[in-house]
Amino acid sequence: MQSLQPGDIAWVLMCTVLVLLMTVPGLALFYAGMVRKKNVLATMMQSFMLCALVSVLWMLAGYSLAFGPGNGWIGDGSRLLLAGLANGWDKPFTIAAGTPFAVQTGIPESVFLMFQMSFAIITPAVVTGACADRMKFSALLVFFTFWSLLVYAPLAHWVWSPNGWLARLGLADFAGGTVVEINCGVTGLVCALMLGKRLGYGQENMAPWNLSYAVIGASLLWVGWMGFNSGGAMGANPRAGMAVLATQMAAAGATLAWAGVEWALRGKPSVLGAISGAVAGLVAITPASGYVLPGPALLIGLVAGAVCFWTATELKHKFDYDDSLDAFGVHGIAGIIGTLATGWFAFGPLSNNAAIGGLHLLGVQALGVGVTILYCAAVSWVLLKLTDLLVGLRVSREEEREGLDVVLHGEQIF
Repeated sequence: MQSLQPGDIAWVLMCTVLVLLMTVPGLALFYAGMVRKKNVLATMMQSFMLCALVSVLWMLAGYSLAFGPGNGWIGDGSRLLLAGLANGWDKPFTIAAGTPFAVQTGIPESVFLMFQMSFAIITPAVVTGACADRMKFSALLVFFTFWSLLVYAPLAHWVWSPNGWLARLGLADFAGGTVVEINCGVTGLVCALMLGKRLGYGQENMAPWNLSYAVIGASLLWVGWMGFNSGGAMGANPRAGMAVLATQMAAAGATLAWAGVEWALRGKPSVLGAISGAVAGLVAITPASGYVLPGPALLIGLVAGAVCFWTATELKHKFDYDDSLDAFGVHGIAGIIGTLATGWFAFGPLSNNAAIGGLHLLGVQALGVGVTILYCAAVSWVLLKLTDLLVGLRVSREEEREGLDVVLHGEQIF
């Protein structure tokens, strides 16, 4: 029987803190810097409040639905309200205990569930970028309560619980290309389409209020992503080290690619473009980080940076949808690129030959991408319709003109 490993516990705890840092203050600053001044506080409040809301939901039911042994499709009620946690709080945790697919770790369950909670928190926070400036705060809370339990938790079980049906098929998703990135990107697109465009979209100046906020936020995301992508190794080991290296190379490549394409086409490389490119690279390497070597990681970043420049600047205008802060254009698209690329570039020895790149794995990855898109889009649409019936989705035209800071929270920046 494996014993607790102090070094592994310390590493996963540090990774957990880094992922939490990505939401508050990282994503809060990143998004707040890109909206107009009248919506800055409301935008920050979304990330901050979702951190609190999802933490409680994770304890009540989310963790049990995602990582309870259950079956291939969903967990069970064995960990509702974290029942049973006290029994083995100081023992090594076994994921999917009692099933033929059980995986032993060297960390206690409290550390594992907290690390996974940080992912459950940041995923809905990323979605808010697609519906910035116009969604009711009450609608946000209602929608993401349902969404966390009915979309995020099942997907996490399919992919990251060893007995999940996609995991058993061999899907290689180290840190959340499907569960986090494609999920939040597709959900964001559905939100943007159902909410409709911001008033004045395409006619009024909607330039970012304070890009320095966005740069600070993006910098925190870059650093925090090291924990995001390496904590899945469940310890301080060579695989975690390779994940950190792959993450750095992909982020660097995507930053250079986005800035380079923008410079060539528009004459100047923008600050907004550089930080958007970095995020695109970080997203794309997320599913691949524990499976690929530095060379393929750099290539994945270069492709993601160039493609996401096009999706964020051209695609949404061509199809005339208002993905306010490019949740779909960056997270959704780069998540698809990275998940598929993992299928080709996976280096078997990094995962004890569990994932070896080639046509078979590429087919499994494509299935994972397709299923994630369909499930997220369909269930998110239903939940948004339900939320609209309960509390309404969008503020009034007058409230949107005045700004969400004053209308929703009674505060403003002077």
